[in-house]
Amino acid sequence: MNCRFCQQELKYEMVDLGFSPPSNSFLTKAQLLLPEVYYPLKIMVCSKCLLVQVDEFARHDDIFNHDYAYFSSYATSWLQHCEAYAQKMITSMGLDSQNLVIEIASNDGYLLQYFKQAGIPVLGIEPTSNTAEVAIAKGIPTLVRFFGRETSGQLVSDEVKADLLIGNNVLAHVPDINDFVGGMAGLLAEGGIITMEFPHVLQLLEKNQFDTIYHEHFSYLSLMTVQQIFSSHGLGIFNVEELSTHGGSLRIYACHASDLHERIMSSVEKLILKETAFGLKDMETYSKLQTQAEKIKDEFLHLLITLKKENKTVAAYGAAAKGNTLLNFCGVRKDLIQFIVDASPHKQNKYIPGMHIPVVDEQMIRAVRPEYVVILPWNLRDEIAQQLNYIRSWGGQFVTAIPEIKIF
Repeated sequence: MNCRFCQQELKYEMVDLGFSPPSNSFLTKAQLLLPEVYYPLKIMVCSKCLLVQVDEFARHDDIFNHDYAYFSSYATSWLQHCEAYAQKMITSMGLDSQNLVIEIASNDGYLLQYFKQAGIPVLGIEPTSNTAEVAIAKGIPTLVRFFGRETSGQLVSDEVKADLLIGNNVLAHVPDINDFVGGMAGLLAEGGIITMEFPHVLQLLEKNQFDTIYHEHFSYLSLMTVQQIFSSHGLGIFNVEELSTHGGSLRIYACHASDLHERIMSSVEKLILKETAFGLKDMETYSKLQTQAEKIKDEFLHLLITLKKENKTVAAYGAAAKGNTLLNFCGVRKDLIQFIVDASPHKQNKYIPGMHIPVVDEQMIRAVRPEYVVILPWNLRDEIAQQLNYIRSWGGQFVTAIPEIKIF
């Protein structure tokens, strides 16, 4: 296996989580009777460019298809985050009806809706047709296709270029990262700005977030690596912000290298120094995650088995991809967690991949009254705990497993 960016042979393993099916491949009841495909989930680190990555065992066009289960509009805090971002960019860039905002991986229009409401022309590019259909129904023009140099070239030939080009939680999802970033460079107008948000690999390592590793995430990114990738395609990063979203993310601001001039902010150098001090240039830093993941696995299983022996009822909330990674790695089936509640109707009445725990709506919690509810999307812990606060009326407690096992 060679690095997907620099082609260096990969020799350093960060973590091996065994085998699992794609984390968002939810199953119908009929599909439970069919064979299920499992893929290796082993993460490697490039010693040259420091890109953390998984091989494309599961093809991206098999993962991101018309049955894709993740719709971005079902998390209130995420929508608030996106609305605040839109207002910030409209104000700082002075965007109006003469500009064009393009989002790559625009999902169900969760973000572009806020630019559209402000009277700014928008265009979404989204490979999953079921989420794109929801965006189109909102009046958001959406191209249903994967993004790269080919799509970029077609748009440019039609005289379409972006003044603001957005990519939230997509850079980690592309197998050919050079084709993707090269396409962005071609689609960005002169004087335009790219912003991208992605989970920060430093946070993954520091907070034991091994459950954020799944086949959809082909890359796990640091600023120092993304800076190299962008530079190789004629783009420069001039600002970076650390965000709390998804357990700790970065938002980078980039432009054509010819537009950089003196605009590079001190935030870029400060974060590079932070990554270096943490040890992201040292291969030993990455190898520690295996021990941490196995420790959480042992403690989580011990807790669930103890609760079962005590005849306690355990449910979970949030059929998120990270939860599916955790449950598959730990081998947790419905004998230990009876059901998982999720707000998205696109996941309800289905079963999670691998462990086949049923996904239901929230009424099941009120009906069953479980003594423990495991919050799988720990990054939304406070929001979910507030939403389900009523379980305290029967003595119910919450559990999270990342970064450590905690009952509260």
